[in-house]
Amino acid sequence: MLRRSLPHLLVLLLALAINFFLPRAMPGSPLPYMVGEEAGRLSPEERQWVLAHYGLERPLWEQFGLYLRRLLQGDLGRSLQDKQPVLQLILERLPWTLLLSGSALLLASGLGLLLGAFAARYRGGWLDRTGFAGAVLLDAMPSFWLGMLLIALFAVQWPILPVYGAYTAWANLQGLAWLLDVGRHLILPALTLTLSSLAGMFLVTRYAMLGTLHQDYIRTARAKGLPERQVIFKHALRNAALPVVTLFMLNLGSLVGGRWWWRRCSPTQGWAGSCTRRRARGTTLFFRGFCSSSRSR
Repeated sequence: MLRRSLPHLLVLLLALAINFFLPRAMPGSPLPYMVGEEAGRLSPEERQWVLAHYGLERPLWEQFGLYLRRLLQGDLGRSLQDKQPVLQLILERLPWTLLLSGSALLLASGLGLLLGAFAARYRGGWLDRTGFAGAVLLDAMPSFWLGMLLIALFAVQWPILPVYGAYTAWANLQGLAWLLDVGRHLILPALTLTLSSLAGMFLVTRYAMLGTLHQDYIRTARAKGLPERQVIFKHALRNAALPVVTLFMLNLGSLVGGRWWWRRCSPTQGWAGSCTRRRARGTTLFFRGFCSSSRSR
């Protein structure tokens, strides 16, 4: 058990070391990120005090040891931008991130499994050809471009969906009205993430099912007279699920922590949304100005 876990622990330690040493290897001083525009006006004594306050005057090996010890204790430090504990900021935004990522992941996985299984079963039919062409198109389409395109269409050109926030804060809605408002705000980001993840799930399921449907135990199940639905979903899909589950877990990590581009296009109250709110607001204004000018022409 320990021998199997050792390589994973070494990879984790290497990732932590890169995360720690890479910012410190970059040129420049960290003071502007800590005190803002006033960094150039600090006296040498005040600069030394700021560095000592954050422990940056210590040797690097000592800083790294303190960094690892605090991580083991669950202390992720304080945000230099919000001046609050990082763990507190994560916990505040975790429910919204799970709501958006979870709904998109479940929709993409369910639709991808269903469409991929039927496309493999009826290989060469209209469903297979249409689904394969659509999946290749979505897979080749940049995700950030898809998000901005949906914003431009359904929030600007045809303003039927909201583009900002997780709910209408100034409406003071409660109960069922608040839930419906959250669902309305969820449609556009969930649709974008679902479409960007659906293509990979469809293609992986289709290829895995094509290899499984030619196995001997599938022929045996059909020879026994089992219903085709039972053959597909109970025998074939279950045995083709290994690459599908692998892709599901990869999408889970990507949707929770890596889909910063959607929060930049339409910032919700998730993890990355707090970091990109200003840029997202500029993106929205750009699309509004672009579409307004195109309509005036």
